[in-house]
Amino acid sequence: MTVLMMRVTGLSVVLAAAGVVFAGPQAAHASPGPADPTAPAVSAGEPAELGVVGRGSVRATPDVMRLSVGVEVRRDKAGAAFAAVKEGAARLTDALIAAGVARQDLRTNDLSLGTEYEKYPKVVGYRASQGVEALVRDLSKADAVIDAVAAAGDEVRLSGLSFEISRTHALLKEARAAAYRDARAKAEQYAALAGRQVGRVMKLEEEGDSAPPRFAMAEKASVSPGQGTITIIVRAIYELV
Repeated sequence: MTVLMMRVTGLSVVLAAAGVVFAGPQAAHASPGPADPTAPAVSAGEPAELGVVGRGSVRATPDVMRLSVGVEVRRDKAGAAFAAVKEGAARLTDALIAAGVARQDLRTNDLSLGTEYEKYPKVVGYRASQGVEALVRDLSKADAVIDAVAAAGDEVRLSGLSFEISRTHALLKEARAAAYRDARAKAEQYAALAGRQVGRVMKLEEEGDSAPPRFAMAEKASVSPGQGTITIIVRAIYELV
């Protein structure tokens, strides 16, 4: 069974602790644990296995900005509030498209109409809102898109933005290869210390998260995606010969 667990916090990745273990046939499926430096070396010719943890990391620059924006209005009548929010959302959509966002990269992610009370059941107005999520695939236009949102009207709201890597397949392959090399190198070192050689791979598991990594929201008007790290962790059990 292969389990993927990869997490990015801000611009950093949280890693699991590495472990190394020598095991005989009875412990073939035991989880790798920390090496005991006081444990006796494995005797030559005695069947044994070696468990190690390998890590592979790749630095990556995001290529997509996800922008959460919307329009919120308040009117005396429900119909007027709903019509006003639709009109404001249309202006916002036009502004985003004019700034370089493709129409297919825009989607409505929230639409609401609520009643406001002075003291229940006395109604004093109606509030309507519509949220829009925009994907900016050309980061050179990021500042222009945000400026366009700010200029779209006083009823427009910017609720957040995040950066993502849209194509992680090649990066994950590179990280996996690095993690496997790391595990193999550790296994060969420990095998040599025990006077043995590394044989076939008995078990190989991966930990990571298949979801696209997200990056921290920029705090300034001039946005910068920065860089993040994609990390793959593998747990391998090798035969010692």
